[in-house]
Amino acid sequence: MITRRSALAGMAMAAASRGALAQDAFPSKQVVIVVGFAAGGGGDISARFIADYIREKWKVAAVVDNKPGAGATIAMAQVARSKPDGYTVGLATSSPFTVAPHLQPVPYETDKDFTFLFQYLVSAQPLFVRADSPHRSVQEFVAWAKANPGKLNWSTASTNGGPHIATEAAFRHLGITGQYVPYKGGADAILGLLSGHIDALVAAEFPPYAASGKIRLLAESGTDRIAGYPDVPTYKELGWPVSVPIFYGIAGPAGMPAGAIAAWETLGKDLMTAPGYADLMGKLVSSASYKNSKDFTNAVVSSYREMGALVPKLGLKQN
Repeated sequence: MITRRSALAGMAMAAASRGALAQDAFPSKQVVIVVGFAAGGGGDISARFIADYIREKWKVAAVVDNKPGAGATIAMAQVARSKPDGYTVGLATSSPFTVAPHLQPVPYETDKDFTFLFQYLVSAQPLFVRADSPHRSVQEFVAWAKANPGKLNWSTASTNGGPHIATEAAFRHLGITGQYVPYKGGADAILGLLSGHIDALVAAEFPPYAASGKIRLLAESGTDRIAGYPDVPTYKELGWPVSVPIFYGIAGPAGMPAGAIAAWETLGKDLMTAPGYADLMGKLVSSASYKNSKDFTNAVVSSYREMGALVPKLGLKQN
């Protein structure tokens, strides 16, 4: 027999349960996006756009936490060990997931320690020089570098990233020797180029400098020619060994709940038509490219395993 007291107790428990469920509904508190690059670069800019969109769409606080260094692996290590509740995620780029694990010790495993939530763009990352450089074309650049062994100083936006490996493979293929100069991110590397500390750079942060006439594009490290720059050949077209598409996405730690994954997937899909997103793609000279969690996971893991087979063939060794 159900007494009035037990009925009231049951109602109280049900209300408490409903309250707990409401409190735990995702999203309900601040989101942190960890970015493995310095402020001001293409990845940072796009991550801040997403943070703004989260604040508008989800009505929760969202912040970007820049943790540059070690090819973005420091940032991704932080994401991997975060609580898998969906509130701490990271900017997922090619470097820390597909290339760096084969070249340096990292405290995570690409195919086990992350939940890849969605991809939102692919980015151009060309090889370029200052506008006052004597190298008017990639052929002139190659000829000079081969004729002056060891004199070339160059860099990329991300040490041990896809463009770094592709360019290193090209230089080895061509018989070019030089000094790689690491920077914390693309913004810092461009300052290094413009100040004359390096001769050439591969980075996604080129658009404003190309538009203002401060740099000259020589070749594109990705698989497709750059929109608006039809005369810039790709590494693939030049017959260089590796041409790597650069993706941007969002990833969290392994073990995230299905509800949080679904919410992030929906956010990523809606992002494609968000006000200002097309303008952002134009600013970054990138292409909108959405993949859901399953497809993004398959693409990242596949690229990770392909790079694992490629790196030894190039004669590259783990640092």
